[in-house]
Amino acid sequence: MNYSNASPKEVRQLIREGKITTQTSGMCDGFAQGNLLIIPKEHAYDFLLFTQRNPKPCPILEVGDVGSRLVKTMADNADIATDIPKYRLWEYGKLVDEYTDISHLWRDDFVYFLIGCSFSFEGELLASDVPVRHIEEGRNVPMYMTNIPCVPAGIFHGNVVVSMRPMPADQVIKAVSITSSMPRVHGAPIHIGDPEKIGIKDINKPDFGDSVTIKDGEIPVFWCCGVTPQSAVMSTKPPIAITHSPGHMFITDVKNSLLKD
Repeated sequence: MNYSNASPKEVRQLIREGKITTQTSGMCDGFAQGNLLIIPKEHAYDFLLFTQRNPKPCPILEVGDVGSRLVKTMADNADIATDIPKYRLWEYGKLVDEYTDISHLWRDDFVYFLIGCSFSFEGELLASDVPVRHIEEGRNVPMYMTNIPCVPAGIFHGNVVVSMRPMPADQVIKAVSITSSMPRVHGAPIHIGDPEKIGIKDINKPDFGDSVTIKDGEIPVFWCCGVTPQSAVMSTKPPIAITHSPGHMFITDVKNSLLKD
C-alpha cells in the first residue's frame, strides 16, 4: 500500500499494531524521519559527545529522558519502543535479533537518540525532478560502510556509513543545492563519483538496504547516513544497544521544511 499521503500519526499507529513492518522511504510525504540508537545512561554522554563531533552523519533531532519511551518534541503521543517498523538488538557489537516491538527489552536506564535521516530530503529532490531510484524501484536505499573515520568520543569510534542515490550528471548540482539547505538531515553529499575512493569495492553489493539500478551516464552520489551509529556500535562493542533496522525509520510529526537551515 502507498502511504505517501498518510499522516505520521496514522502510520505510527499501524506500525504499533504490527500492520506495517516494511522500510519507510516515501511514507508520509513532507514529514521528517529519524534514525534510532538506544543505549544505557552509562554510555549516553559519550554518544552525545560523539554526535557533536560528527554532526554530518549523526545530526541530533531529539534525546530522550533517562528511562522514558515518550517522544516529546518530534511527535505527539509516540512510543519509541513500539512505533518503528523493525528494531535491532546488539550485544557486544554483534547483531542478536530483530523485533517489531522492544517493550519487553526496555530498561529504566535506557536513553534514546533520534538522528536525522536522508529520507527527509527525498521529497524535496522529487519535487525538483531529481530522481530517487530506490523509491522508483520500491526498494530500500543502498547503504555502504566507508573508509572515512568518525571523530572518536569517549568509548565511541567507527567509520561513516553512506547512502547512495544515482542520478544524471546534470542533476547533481541541483541535488547538492537542495540537500545542503537541510543539515539536520545530513545536508550536502559527502562524496560524488568513484565509490572506491571511499572504500566501496562493489557498488552493486551494499552493506545495508538493497541494490538499485545505475543507468548509463549516471553518477553515484553519496550522503552521510544515520546508520553510522550502528557502525560505531559494531566497532565499540557496548554490552547492549538497540537501533532501528536500516531503512525502517521513526516518522515524526515535524515538517521537513522546518528542518531547513
